[in-house]
Amino acid sequence: MNILIIGAPGSGKGTMSEKIVANYKLLHVSTGDMLRAAIKEESPVGLEAQSYMNAGKLVPDDVINKLIKERLNKDDALNGFLMDGFPRNLAQVKSFEAILNELGKKIDLVLNLEIDDLILEKRITGRRICPECGAIYHIETKKPKVDGICDNTGATLIQRKDDTVESLKTRLETYHTLTKPIIEYYKNLGILRNINADQTTDKVFEAIQKELKELI
Repeated sequence: MNILIIGAPGSGKGTMSEKIVANYKLLHVSTGDMLRAAIKEESPVGLEAQSYMNAGKLVPDDVINKLIKERLNKDDALNGFLMDGFPRNLAQVKSFEAILNELGKKIDLVLNLEIDDLILEKRITGRRICPECGAIYHIETKKPKVDGICDNTGATLIQRKDDTVESLKTRLETYHTLTKPIIEYYKNLGILRNINADQTTDKVFEAIQKELKELI
């Protein structure tokens, strides 16, 4: 089965993606991971992407599309994939569909993680990260043993620049503007499933499993 997962920053896409991939043996496809892998392999499309990044520019959609087509055409995608972080706008949806048609694939289900912006604000602005190991904590829900110190490395925890209220508001506005048409598009196709992401991790995953059970 081929699945898309969408959701606002802090909605739990990363956590749910890990659980889905582990439990259903799907290939986890994210544009960030693909870019890093293609650049490391020095594939033609990877080198093309790197030329834009070296110049401080965003990698254009046509290069991302080539990257996705290349990745989904590999043998490890035969059992199905979970696409995370793409498509981000309606133009990318159309391009993605064209790629899937060429490869003889289709999207079976779109999981939309729904959560109120005010709850996201609490989640994200309370996040603290270890600059050495990348471990994530929260000032209310996942405190380290010693306040402000990473349990693993003893390093002082930091707040990412884009985890502030001001930055989050901008990110959410952009997300809602770009994603609303995508949600409507997949809803009209009858493959969108809204998942209440304002629950415990286990409850959210239970809701996802219920939807995936119907596909299997």
